[in-house]
This record gives sequence, C-alpha cells and structure tokens, in this order.
Amino acid sequence: MSDTPDNELFHGLQELHAAAFPKVCPNCGRVYNTLADFLAQTRAIAGKSGLKASRDDDDRPMVELFRNCVCGSTLMDLAQSRRDETAAGLHRREQFQRMSALLIARGLTPASARTELLKVVRGEGSAVIDAMLRHKDNNR
Repeated sequence: MSDTPDNELFHGLQELHAAAFPKVCPNCGRVYNTLADFLAQTRAIAGKSGLKASRDDDDRPMVELFRNCVCGSTLMDLAQSRRDETAAGLHRREQFQRMSALLIARGLTPASARTELLKVVRGEGSAVIDAMLRHKDNNR
C-alpha cells in the first residue's frame, strides 16, 4: 500500500479516533466503541445533566460527562481543552492539522474540514469524508 494522500487521510483518521475510544465499563466489561455508542447505550443520571466543569492536573479546563452503564455503574468521559501540551496531545494536534490540510486539498473549506474531522474524533462519523474515500475507491 503506497502512502498516498488518501491512505494518509484514512490512517490519520483512524489514529485520531483511536485516542478517545473504546471505553470499557469496569463493572460489567461492556465496551463503548465510539462517543455515539457511549451516549446511545448509556443512560443519563436521573435528575442531573451529567456534566461537570472541572480542571485537569495542569489547571486546563475540561468537562466531565457522567452516564450510567446498563449495569448501573456510573461511567465518565472527559472533554478536555484542545490545548493538551503533552507529547500525545501535540501529536494529536499535528495529526489533526495534517488531516485538515489533506481535506482542504481535496476541496473542503478550512471550516468544513475542521467540522468533519471533529465529527470523526467524536466518533460520529463523517458522510463527507466517507464519500471522499468511496470516490477514491471507485476510481481505482
């Protein structure tokens, strides 16, 4: 497999998504592969939004999302500031920028490229990116 821009896009998207999921319930072992799965297959905590503003160890803002697994265990997902300055955070941002540049080169506006990549990172999927990859496969 050559390292064409399409292959780079596909592998880069996989890497971005892999950083956040899967999540596993420590009580029953149920696996949530994407944020969409996590939200669809868990329940809101009765009488509460499930959202809590917080700060990480480096005093960066983040939001904690609490949901109940079907087994009753409370699970949490974190939405941290994009400005994660750790080596992993810097790598994710570089990867995001590289993927954005590839999408812009394929005709998306910078705003659209960002929106579609954020959908992928959240586990929602992107019909626009999927169509680009299918178009490439159909032109082989």
